[in-house]
Amino acid sequence: MSEKRRDNKNRILHDGEFQQSDGRYRFSYRDLRGERKCVYSWRLDKNDPTPKGKKRDLSLREKERQVEQDLFDEIIPEGGHYTVLSLCERYVSLKTGVRKSTRTGYKTVINILKKDSMGSRRIDTVKLSDAKAWLIKLQLVDGRSYSSIHTIRGVLRPAFRMALEDDLIRKNPFDFELSSVIVNDSVTREAITREQERNLLRFIKEDRHFCRYYDAIYILLNTGLRISEFCGLTKSDINFKDMTIRVERQLQRGSDMQYIIEKPKTECGNRFVPMTPEVADCFKNIIKNRETPRVEPMIDGVVGFLCLDKNDMPMVSLHWEKYMQHIREKYNSIYKIQMPRVTPHVCRHTFCSKMAKSGMNPKTLQYIMGHSDISVTLNVYTHVSVDDAKEEMKRVSSL
Repeated sequence: MSEKRRDNKNRILHDGEFQQSDGRYRFSYRDLRGERKCVYSWRLDKNDPTPKGKKRDLSLREKERQVEQDLFDEIIPEGGHYTVLSLCERYVSLKTGVRKSTRTGYKTVINILKKDSMGSRRIDTVKLSDAKAWLIKLQLVDGRSYSSIHTIRGVLRPAFRMALEDDLIRKNPFDFELSSVIVNDSVTREAITREQERNLLRFIKEDRHFCRYYDAIYILLNTGLRISEFCGLTKSDINFKDMTIRVERQLQRGSDMQYIIEKPKTECGNRFVPMTPEVADCFKNIIKNRETPRVEPMIDGVVGFLCLDKNDMPMVSLHWEKYMQHIREKYNSIYKIQMPRVTPHVCRHTFCSKMAKSGMNPKTLQYIMGHSDISVTLNVYTHVSVDDAKEEMKRVSSL
């Protein structure tokens, strides 16, 4: 019977274990592909002291147990040699049928990973603390906003989940609540008050230059339409007989200046929004004042867009954001009481809050807004103040 192999402390070594001449331990094994692999450590057992001058690490037998568990669970070794970048590229390649705007977001994340050291990390080496530290670095060192980091994590988390399901890793290091790690510095888009709305509309209507935008801004403040939905409207979408607006598309323009027709943002986005007589009059004014272009623009087979720019192309979100920015700047240069930032999306917030405060049924409001989840209607778009609470208390007390 052959004598058992021992280390320099006379301890019996198990099969696959070996102590090198420099004192370091090695464990040899074959992975799921049959390839010879080795793990190393300066300590055989977890109770062994770390040799002076050497970095503390798991003991060899702790590493052996990890190897055995991975082999038992059929975890592919070394993360299948995927890096964070290559994993995300594979994840994105499998996401077919997504909107062009979503595809653009994917491309942005991929470009960030190409330039960042995290992109070259092997996926099985990324731990929870590494993921958190990296996101903190993106905000504090690289100066990225919360919304930008939210988008980046929005690709990494499902990509690592895919790796988990493919048995490439044991845990998803990006599976945590983002707000628990970095500061949400996003600017809250508050609804403007009714008085502010009245003052703003009066100012626009009486201004010799900005009065041309009055009808559109009035519509945004009194329908809750997304700006991309408004830009996608055609003359045939406005039904003056039934007093409804048919919403079935969005018009957007990408960074490449290409126009895009997409379906509404959610499945509930296809809807008919009721019009008040005042809103109907604004649409009539827009149609009446619309100049006939030399060539009617056609985007993906759609023609008859209501608002055209100086190049006879449909106006998009950026146009209205700039118009409203200039309106606010001029307003605040004249009046001492300043107007807060008003954007097309603030108009949507304002309408939703206004309808909620007026007592509109939440499910009705959800339909008009085109929200797929009523929690969005109630929690995100509805802004109430202490004055609103006081008025509601008075109303309830009088019942």
